[in-house]
Amino acid sequence: MSSEQHVSSGDDPNVSLQQEQEELEGDNGATLIDVLENYGIAATDIKKLKEAGFFTIEAVAYTPKKALIAIKGLSENKIDKICKQVHAMVDIGFTTAMEIQQRRSEIIRITTGSKELDRVLGGGIETGSIVELFGEFRTGKTQLCHTLAVTCQLPVEQGGAEGRCLYIDTEGTFRPARILATAQRFHLASEDTLNNIAYARAYNSDHQMALLVQASAIMSQARFAVLIVDSVIALYRTDYFGRGELSARQMNLARFMRQLQRLADEVCVEYMCVLCLEDLMLLGG
Repeated sequence: MSSEQHVSSGDDPNVSLQQEQEELEGDNGATLIDVLENYGIAATDIKKLKEAGFFTIEAVAYTPKKALIAIKGLSENKIDKICKQVHAMVDIGFTTAMEIQQRRSEIIRITTGSKELDRVLGGGIETGSIVELFGEFRTGKTQLCHTLAVTCQLPVEQGGAEGRCLYIDTEGTFRPARILATAQRFHLASEDTLNNIAYARAYNSDHQMALLVQASAIMSQARFAVLIVDSVIALYRTDYFGRGELSARQMNLARFMRQLQRLADEVCVEYMCVLCLEDLMLLGG
């Protein structure tokens, strides 16, 4: 008779903890902030971090301490404890050029739907970056956004990124009919294609910024390949007008762009493209 014992993974606390951590790792490579509860951080404190717009440990790691201390209900001692644990889990120190090269090798290009434009762009829109698209009125910028919202869902071998799209519309130009036509062109299921696009209409510049906080929550739960803002500056131009408010407009616009970059960093930027649209007529004054 064999004396061998069979121990289930549930009997091993280390295995159990590892399984929990794997479950808390999002599809985009970021780690959900709930994992901190396994390291002695109170659930109430994690809830306060979420209410402040922090949904991944990467988000906390990339944020200045003074901004974290400003969160209502979290003392400096609690923030120090949280930061100590987060920095032990997120590598934000030095690395080798070889590791950077390996990360860069994971970057893919999403087809624009035009072979000629893909050729000019070296294969399509590159993930791992913020792309600013400029052009005059009615030159196809919004149509390109609609196309990318669909093509990002394609398999990689077909020019896609196998991810979803998050679409912030500031001018009310989003049209599901365009999405459906493009989905039909690429032989994608209409209902699935629409469900893979998270859409929000922004009505003022403050709302536009607030939508990024919601975007952080949504994008921490699933793999997103494209984040589209059409357009970035339109609402800032109407909310801040005249030379007297030019400085405030530029400062708040820069803050929005920095928040975009932070969001991209949080959700593993190598797999995502941030596309920002501008009309040339809006750039002056």
